[in-house]
Amino acid sequence: MGRRVEARRRRRSGSARPPRGAFAGNAHLREPPPGLAELAQAEGRLVKAEIIAVGTELLLGQIVDTNSAYLARELAELGIDLYWVTHVGDNLDRLNEAISRALGRSDLVILSGGLGPTEDDLTRDAIARVLGESLYVDPELEAAQRAFWAARGLEMPPRNLTQAMLIPSARPIPNPIGTAPGWWVEKDGRIIVAMPGVPRELTRMWEHEVKPRLRSLTGGAVILSRTLKVIGRGESAVEEVIRPLVRSTNPTVATYAKPDGIHIRITAKAESPEAARALIDPVEAQLRALLGPDIYGADDDTLEGTILGLLRRLGWRLGLIELLTGGLLAAALSEPAEAQGAFAGALVLAGPAELTRLGFDPEVFREDGPGNLALKLAAAARAEFGAEVGLATVGEETLGGWGEPPGAAFVGLAVGGEAVYQRLVVPMSRPEVRRRAVLTAFHLLWRGLRGRAGSH
Repeated sequence: MGRRVEARRRRRSGSARPPRGAFAGNAHLREPPPGLAELAQAEGRLVKAEIIAVGTELLLGQIVDTNSAYLARELAELGIDLYWVTHVGDNLDRLNEAISRALGRSDLVILSGGLGPTEDDLTRDAIARVLGESLYVDPELEAAQRAFWAARGLEMPPRNLTQAMLIPSARPIPNPIGTAPGWWVEKDGRIIVAMPGVPRELTRMWEHEVKPRLRSLTGGAVILSRTLKVIGRGESAVEEVIRPLVRSTNPTVATYAKPDGIHIRITAKAESPEAARALIDPVEAQLRALLGPDIYGADDDTLEGTILGLLRRLGWRLGLIELLTGGLLAAALSEPAEAQGAFAGALVLAGPAELTRLGFDPEVFREDGPGNLALKLAAAARAEFGAEVGLATVGEETLGGWGEPPGAAFVGLAVGGEAVYQRLVVPMSRPEVRRRAVLTAFHLLWRGLRGRAGSH
């Protein structure tokens, strides 16, 4: 039997003491060097940053590099241009090579990982070797390490002494939630920041220590982005329409194919958020003029949230019958907060035999053709749930008697006094056929509702 989905109301450690003498903010740093922006300006180029993520487990696919994604977003907020992200295994020669290459082309090099106490934690050794400096045990860091273990009634393992090591050009970055201090290194007009690979330790260290320091060195430049979201056009079609804008440099305009349509990202760099927005606004206006109603939202807007918002504005409810998508539409449209009062419910049918429960004779409906079946099911969805809008999906085994090619699907919509259907052919896997059918259903709903909502 199929599943009936009804709309319903939803309800929505102890830290180690920071190593004594480590810098907190700028207080324990030596006299600040020229700012990164000043260094780059003197050489007639942009500030460039590079991230090196250290760990063989990254190369084996055993963990996902969330640290680099986080740091990339943070650097953009600071107005620092990230040019390269490199993954390196736990190999000293290859890590040396990566750091040397980064210092030759970047103003700021950020390393994550390789600061633990084991033999394969090589980041400290590699930085020391590349810079031609010798490692030494810092007495204050050693005392802090020993105190950390003593407070837990344990003796410090000998290998943990490596976490008390520095080089002359390095200053420790405190790590109150772990045992591995970071490094802040300044040499030859370049800055190296090394942080632990444990995400919560890296995030805390970045937010409390590194980010404030970098902000003071970058001259206050910021990067802002605005993302417009398009449905109903492919990426190449969108880019053809907006081609003159894609060639701009500040702000830049780029397109990305996403599961919920085509995203157009506008990115501006300026001395303040207000100045960046002043660069973005006229370009956004041009894009909206070119693409018009195909833009369904921006930034954090979701397609399903936008559709549910239109239904709420109209005071309408939506009913579904899914004979292809297996509840994917119901799940997407019943979960958001906007679903309350807009989503009436769904029937998820396991196969064509279940059409009899809706009064359809399996032999008769085949004579109507798949498009007409989609329309009848959309009307049945309205009646079943007492909704103003009905939506239905048909495909797979239900199309066997119509000579449709593999991957064919139909989506029907009944709204107001109108009923329309759309055919799509996706000669790919069943999950991909379903995914494309869901996106087509969203597009059909968006087209059917946007004009009506505009008049309310």
